[in-house]
Amino acid sequence: MAAALQAVRGMNDVLPDEAAVWQRFEDTARNVFERYGYRNLRVPVVEPTPLFVRGIGAHTDVVEHEMYTFEDKLNGESLTLRPEATAGIVRAAIEHHLTYERPQRIWTAGPMFRHERPQKGRYRQFHQLDVEALGFPGPDVDAEQIVMLARLWRALGLDGITLSINSIGDPAERRLHREALIAHFARHADMLDADSQRRLHANPLRILDSKHPPLQDVIAAAPRLVDQLGDASRAHFDALRALLDDAGIAYSVDARLVRGLDYYNRTVFEWVTGALGAQGTVAGGGRYDGLFEELGGKPTPACGFAIGVERMILLLEAQGKARAAAPDAYVVHAGDKAGAVARHVAETLRDHGASVVLHAGGGSFKSQMKKADASGARLAIIVGDDEAAAGTVAIKHLREGGDQVAVPLADVVARFAALNTGKDEYGSL
Repeated sequence: MAAALQAVRGMNDVLPDEAAVWQRFEDTARNVFERYGYRNLRVPVVEPTPLFVRGIGAHTDVVEHEMYTFEDKLNGESLTLRPEATAGIVRAAIEHHLTYERPQRIWTAGPMFRHERPQKGRYRQFHQLDVEALGFPGPDVDAEQIVMLARLWRALGLDGITLSINSIGDPAERRLHREALIAHFARHADMLDADSQRRLHANPLRILDSKHPPLQDVIAAAPRLVDQLGDASRAHFDALRALLDDAGIAYSVDARLVRGLDYYNRTVFEWVTGALGAQGTVAGGGRYDGLFEELGGKPTPACGFAIGVERMILLLEAQGKARAAAPDAYVVHAGDKAGAVARHVAETLRDHGASVVLHAGGGSFKSQMKKADASGARLAIIVGDDEAAAGTVAIKHLREGGDQVAVPLADVVARFAALNTGKDEYGSL
């Protein structure tokens, strides 16, 4: 017997019960995005390696340590499995002139890849919903995306997700702040751990994310970019705060909040939950007004965010919102004439939008009813030769008890609709 193969470490199967929760989450998110005019764009999972080196930043952890990069044996080109979606979206927008006539609101979804130590909520193949507004200078679109996420949390029935915002300024302000950070941390070089020493001159902003305990007081005393913003960046940030206040969105200003990729400027934000431990960021993003130029396009302002799907599923489970989807009805049947009626009833209910499982494989009514109960269906529709001869079916509520109800075939759709109320769905939008 051949040895059984297993999935690559950190790249996980999503089995049907869990996948049903994924689908419900993704369907809810797409519904919310579409209400704000965002349209779907799909880009490849493999891109030229220079796209990410130029777009994300050569000295970021992602580019230095985490990318899955390989040589195409056919032509020697260096290719990379995408570690994030924004660079590929901007590449597509430039290549296909998407913003030539008007700005674009778009979203995409799918797997991303980073070679890092797998842990709960953080995998080597992970999935994101990525939302981008291309060609909008903001801050109105910055606020729109934050408000849209707040609506998504309500639609999912989630609580306890808090918003942090910050401004990391424009490139000139970033350069001055970078110099100030280098000077500050150089004065405390003896306290820097190995990662911080490596980042000191390459990417000192990332030292602010360090969790090294002896360094926390030094980080707390570091110069804050939000205190050094120029007039335009300050006006942008103040306008964003005013828009969020007007929308009733609670937030805190976190002067140490940065994003791990080099392309961000001005607005950055994160939505965080305390229910997932160290992997508490469920959505994050901000502006990246210089990325189009960095990738060879014309100057184009942009803002976007990503949602980690695996973390959202963990959060839905933690808050009891991850019940797997179940069919509306399970049709059991025995007998030649009953089979024809059962197939007709199942198709008729499907025509009216119901999710119906028609039993296959035979078996007694008792064994079929066990399968009906195990399916999670709310109702069982029972058809035997006696019901077929009488032009009826029996409907039984599997979750709330009660007797079987005989229903004429002509009345099945109406009676089914009356009984199939209170379906478990995510909250209203």
